[in-house]
Amino acid sequence: MTAFDSPPKAVAWDVDGTLVDSEPLHHRALLSAGVCFGADLSDLPDQAFRGVHMDDVWVTLRDRFPASLDKAAWLEHIGAFYVTHSAEVIPVPGAVEAVRRLHALGIPQACVSNSERRVVDANLAALGVLDRIAFSIALDDVTAGKPSPEPYQRAAARLGIPPADIVAVEDSNTGLASAASAGLRTVGLQHPGEAALHAAVIVATPVRILDFFERTPAA
Repeated sequence: MTAFDSPPKAVAWDVDGTLVDSEPLHHRALLSAGVCFGADLSDLPDQAFRGVHMDDVWVTLRDRFPASLDKAAWLEHIGAFYVTHSAEVIPVPGAVEAVRRLHALGIPQACVSNSERRVVDANLAALGVLDRIAFSIALDDVTAGKPSPEPYQRAAARLGIPPADIVAVEDSNTGLASAASAGLRTVGLQHPGEAALHAAVIVATPVRILDFFERTPAA
């Protein structure tokens, strides 16, 4: 792990895959939509759409659903299923500890997600960290999600901190591209067996983010 030249002043966390291992529940929600609307999706691998925007999932699967199905109804079912079962999501090892310790250090934290508002709130509530996060940016809050820079631009503006002084933690290259194009420092959370991430720093656990702050106090 390579440290930055100067300590960052805030952290912007991705949520899905970075703070919570939500992919199994997202997959179950997708399969539930298939059952509800008459499409057999049982052939889809568990990680088929990891890090993929739901609009792109819809485009990919559209022809497998009845022509009469409206995308809004499909999204509504998936979102409702996910929120109903959100207590079952699994924290990424070290994520809750990292958020709590950063909060104790007085480091501002935000979450930046490509998920809709109710899913983001459900995830953070399930983790028990809502009171440690200053705010979150959800897909509902922007005109273009990741990899557009807009989500991270909005987060930096709300934090009131220059983008170059914020470290973004992401587990996908889509999210890293969004953060980098918005001018944030990038940290990739590399999961074993997944595609190599392109970030300034690569870590294997969220707890390593603490190294940037506990070694040199943030200004």
